[in-house]
Amino acid sequence: MKQFLNFLKQRSLALRLAFASALFGLVVVGGATAVGFWTLSNQLDERAEAEMDGRRRLLIHILLEVPNRQAIGGSTDRFAELFYGHDDLHLAILEPDGGALIAGFSDIGVESVAALRKAAARPSGLHTWRRAGGERFSGIHGAAGLADGSKVDFYLSVDRARDSRLLGGFLKATLIALPLLLIVVAAGAGLIARTGLAPLRRFNQLAASIGTKSLNRRLSMAGLPVELASTAAEFNAMLERIDEGYHKLEDFAGDLAHEMRTPVATLLGRTQVALSRHRSGDELRAVLEGNVEELERLSALIGDMLFIARAEHSVVPIERAAVDLALEARRVADYLSTIAEEKSLTLDVRGSAPSLQADRLMIQRAITNLLSNAIRHAEKGSRIDVDVGRAGKTAALAVSNVGESISPADQERIFERFYRVDQGRARDQGGSGLGLAIVRSIATLHGGTIAVASAAGRTTFTLSLPVADEARP
Repeated sequence: MKQFLNFLKQRSLALRLAFASALFGLVVVGGATAVGFWTLSNQLDERAEAEMDGRRRLLIHILLEVPNRQAIGGSTDRFAELFYGHDDLHLAILEPDGGALIAGFSDIGVESVAALRKAAARPSGLHTWRRAGGERFSGIHGAAGLADGSKVDFYLSVDRARDSRLLGGFLKATLIALPLLLIVVAAGAGLIARTGLAPLRRFNQLAASIGTKSLNRRLSMAGLPVELASTAAEFNAMLERIDEGYHKLEDFAGDLAHEMRTPVATLLGRTQVALSRHRSGDELRAVLEGNVEELERLSALIGDMLFIARAEHSVVPIERAAVDLALEARRVADYLSTIAEEKSLTLDVRGSAPSLQADRLMIQRAITNLLSNAIRHAEKGSRIDVDVGRAGKTAALAVSNVGESISPADQERIFERFYRVDQGRARDQGGSGLGLAIVRSIATLHGGTIAVASAAGRTTFTLSLPVADEARP
């Protein structure tokens, strides 16, 4: 049985449903057969009892016309009406209270006396028994009066062979039809299952056709049953995410190659020039110092990329501690004040916010990137405002500067890796296009958000982070 179940597990779903339907059909038909057999048997018993009751009344009427007990044996013609059309009927007449046999119409009629006496049936009751050969009989007994006023006991029985043949025929027909019926049920269930599972073949065909060049394909929702509609929607959503992730990966690979090509080309060019002829020690030192600068930039680029990649997969460890957002903003502002003074910029930090449960170094890095970006793009001689406050359950830090506005199209992509609003100036000013992407990663790791708004020459980046749970011990 276990091997058969394992075999079914390896078969198609349609075959499993067909087998399950056949098994269920067997149980249902078996139960229906048992109920039908029981009902038919009861109906035959009721019919036999009704017929025997009619024969009993007719027998009593016949006996009332018999002059005396001695005339019973010679009055066979009187009893012809009783046996007309009922060759399976048997009769024995005895003297009252278990007296001697007066007349016996067939040996079986006499034999039934003992069976009916043993059953102690009521005069109107029907008793059923089987002979030694297995034949089934039913009978009743009672008392009747004769014309002279004397009494006799009668024992009336009927051979139930026809009923037994009817019940046997019912069982035989059922057993013959049952396998054919189960085959039809199994075939029908298999066909229905195969037809019903046809929409699943769409999933199979689409999955088989998906490749790197066909990620834009989607499963058609037309004609899908309700049970599969939600699955199809989730399947399409999964393909959408895969397609989006694949294109992001392609863009990332292209951007990374582009970003690394410049410092590598610079290193290669400088080294080749230095080796083209004999150089003095000071000249070689100058080349090596330039190479170190490019290598540091390349190392920083690789480090930033690793951080973003790990942050996107939530594998960056966060060392949470109480962090004062306003205090950290002032520390970063003091650190960058020298760079701001070179462009005649003023850094103004205002406001306060509840304590955060966050990674202090990451928060400092996010604020540094926002302020560095503001310093890079602010107009000379302007002021950079840093406003710290609370907005509902979050602490917000807004960095605002006056300068060239960011277009709506650029605002949608400004937090992407390697994206620069000003492609021409970014590298000259030291930007790699990863600063804002790192800010977004840090915000996401802490359950916060980063947003930008730019209009009329003023640009504001707002970092929102959840405040510490006041109930936390």
